[in-house]
Amino acid sequence: MVRTARRDNETDRRLVALIGLVVLAAGAFGVQAVVDIATNPPTSVYDLATIAALVFLVAVGTTVKATIRIRSTNHALTWTEASIMVGVAVAPVSWVVLCTGLALAVTTASLRLSAAKTAFGIGKNMIVAGIAGAALGLTGWHWEPASVSQMIGQLGATYLVVVLLDDVIAIPVIAIAAGNRIRHQFLADLDLRLAGFAVRFVVVVCTLAIVRVDNRLLLAVPPLVLSLHLAYSTRVRSRAERQAWQRLARTTDALNVVDMDLVLATAVAQAAELFSADEVEVELTDPPRMVRGNSAGVSYDGPPEQAPRSGHLTIPAPLEGHDDRADIGAVRLRFRYPVKLSERERYTLRTFASSLCTAVRNASAYAELARVAAEHAHAATHDALTSLANRRHLLSWGNEQLRHQHADGVTALLLVDLNHFKEVNDTLGHAAGDRVLIQVADRLRAATRPGDLVARLGGDEFAVIFRGLPAPAVATHRAEALLAQLHQPLELEGMRISVEASGGIAVAPSSGGMEELLRRADVAMYQAKRTGRRIATYAPARDTADLGRLTLGGDLPRAVAEHEFTVDFQPIVDLGTGEVAAAEALTRWQHPVHGTMDPLRFLEPIERSGLLSAFTEAVLDQSLTAVRLWRDAGFDLPVAVNVSPRSLLDPRFPGSVLSRLRAHDLPPDRLILELTETLTISQLEVVDQVLNQLRDEGVRLALDDFGTGYSSLSVLSRIPVHELKIDRAFVMGMENSAEALAVIRSTVDLGRSLDLAVVAEGVESEPQRRALWELGCSAGQGHLFARPMPAARLLAALHQGAGGRPGTLAPPLHDTGSVIRLAPGRRTAARRSDRLPHLPA
Repeated sequence: MVRTARRDNETDRRLVALIGLVVLAAGAFGVQAVVDIATNPPTSVYDLATIAALVFLVAVGTTVKATIRIRSTNHALTWTEASIMVGVAVAPVSWVVLCTGLALAVTTASLRLSAAKTAFGIGKNMIVAGIAGAALGLTGWHWEPASVSQMIGQLGATYLVVVLLDDVIAIPVIAIAAGNRIRHQFLADLDLRLAGFAVRFVVVVCTLAIVRVDNRLLLAVPPLVLSLHLAYSTRVRSRAERQAWQRLARTTDALNVVDMDLVLATAVAQAAELFSADEVEVELTDPPRMVRGNSAGVSYDGPPEQAPRSGHLTIPAPLEGHDDRADIGAVRLRFRYPVKLSERERYTLRTFASSLCTAVRNASAYAELARVAAEHAHAATHDALTSLANRRHLLSWGNEQLRHQHADGVTALLLVDLNHFKEVNDTLGHAAGDRVLIQVADRLRAATRPGDLVARLGGDEFAVIFRGLPAPAVATHRAEALLAQLHQPLELEGMRISVEASGGIAVAPSSGGMEELLRRADVAMYQAKRTGRRIATYAPARDTADLGRLTLGGDLPRAVAEHEFTVDFQPIVDLGTGEVAAAEALTRWQHPVHGTMDPLRFLEPIERSGLLSAFTEAVLDQSLTAVRLWRDAGFDLPVAVNVSPRSLLDPRFPGSVLSRLRAHDLPPDRLILELTETLTISQLEVVDQVLNQLRDEGVRLALDDFGTGYSSLSVLSRIPVHELKIDRAFVMGMENSAEALAVIRSTVDLGRSLDLAVVAEGVESEPQRRALWELGCSAGQGHLFARPMPAARLLAALHQGAGGRPGTLAPPLHDTGSVIRLAPGRRTAARRSDRLPHLPA
């Protein structure tokens, strides 16, 4: 607003200076004219009549005009220069100069124009009269020239000087008042001005020709002038209206944008030009906002109540659409002086206001759509609870950074996992746990540097990407400082809670992208948890799932198609009798390059691929084919098959299992599905329906690696299993570890209480076998009995038997009919062992 005031003051000073120069020059011409008249005064009634006629002629030429408005000022296109030309052709120049000044003074006084405009009009035309007389005199003008062509040539040359002089004086003043460039103002409507000059020159020539023939014919001049004026005025108005509609069309097109700031800035600039207003302001009601400015730009943009006050007069128009909906604000044209809009301008203002209303509504709708889209985009890439980046954003942003890490320095990833966070949820509730996560996120965000990224991967797991590190070792120092912040006590509901965390650091690999970097950090984090350290750095030597293992994923489709997966079987033996009760299927991959590989190397890539279903069906087919082979040979043994937890998430899995059993014509109880406790706990809600359906159909379920998980009892209360398998680590340590022995005893007692069979894994010696049997464990498997072998070899071993007893792999622990002393509860366990299928005699 201050800039606008300064610009207006500068415009005023320039106008005053130009008008002053014109008045001074006119005064010089006036003084010279007075001196000439005083030296040679009128001497007859004819002279006085000529002077009166000149005054009347100039007054008529000034009155007959076409008016145009520029901002707050009306400018007239008159016939004054034509009247002056006639005057200087028939009378002395000094008479014409004074008569022009007198006639303009009378007419402008009657029109009540401003003093500046009156002074400028009188001064300009007195100068034109003086220069016109001088120019006509230089052509050797005489009232009775030798020929008509000579008269036209002299008048034409003089009129050209008059026209150019009139434009040279008037156009700069009009341009400054309109805020336009002088060149632009000169070229504006040039064709219309030239046509007007030509018409008026013809009138001048005709008038002088009439006067030369007979003075009485001057009576025909006024009607001719009036007719020509009306035609010219009509053309001026038509041109003005056509240009106004063209400007309105350009203005409405310019408003066809969706950015609100651009809509309002365009509105004030275009409206100022369209309505030739000193200023334009647009006020919106929701939210309250005012934008004020002109064609030079915006001078104010802010709350309406804080807008600077202005003495400008305003012409308002409500912002309402063609549907007559409630207006959303107003547009106001601001003028320094009172202005009355024409009917066409008022209609144009209403049309402009309606177009602006539509533009504002469209911009508001677009802004709302953009806001919603931005919220959705943010929600898709950020965690709802902590507002940190989520896994998706971490992967995309991290991959982008890894492409430029060679230029920016080393990139490293810290993976953070809160220790014992479950205790917070269990003790204080999930709402308190959420507040802890929020505080942890805030601390991580505050402890990082600009350019780093903090993300929440889910649950109590966070990740931090360090960028631009000078060396990999710096990542460890940054991570230590960051985790030290987490170990400071948290304030929660008036309590101070200490939250510990474990972290894994990995430096960006040369290949594999963020997925591989995240995997390596995960390996390091679990290494830290296992060793009890706060932070561990990724080391390839400790990585059991190296990049070579991941590349095996590309070989999986071929392996499934060409049956490279084979199944060996390890027998499960009754510990007391030595009879084979079942067999566990163990899958191997006969890789053409890497040789034989166990499931630890290829199971994870299979689970991440889309081939898990095909792989599972292939293993089931081979396992059930072996069962069919043994059964046809007289050994009715069930087979135990390990199941991936991901298979239990597939509702089609039970149907696939049952169809494989029907295809091999086997009853469902000939199949035992072994479930891994540590991998199933977090998915209980999902797998309940699948497991219940399998059990209801008669498929037997076993819980593998029992005792190594975190919630053994809670698992047993949910999963409908038939047997428990004691992990080999407890069997191997039972002779030297009281804790391992206690776990085995507790598991056997638990199985007895729940009426479940108990199988021990890793039985490698006779003392282990006898100790397990005496504790009440009914069956076992291990190298003491047999290593994993193909189905045909196991069948041969069954035929051969132990000590000539087919179907056995070990001698019995007691002779038939002997009396033995059983441990407390052993009798029940012995009876329960009948549930494991035995070979027929």
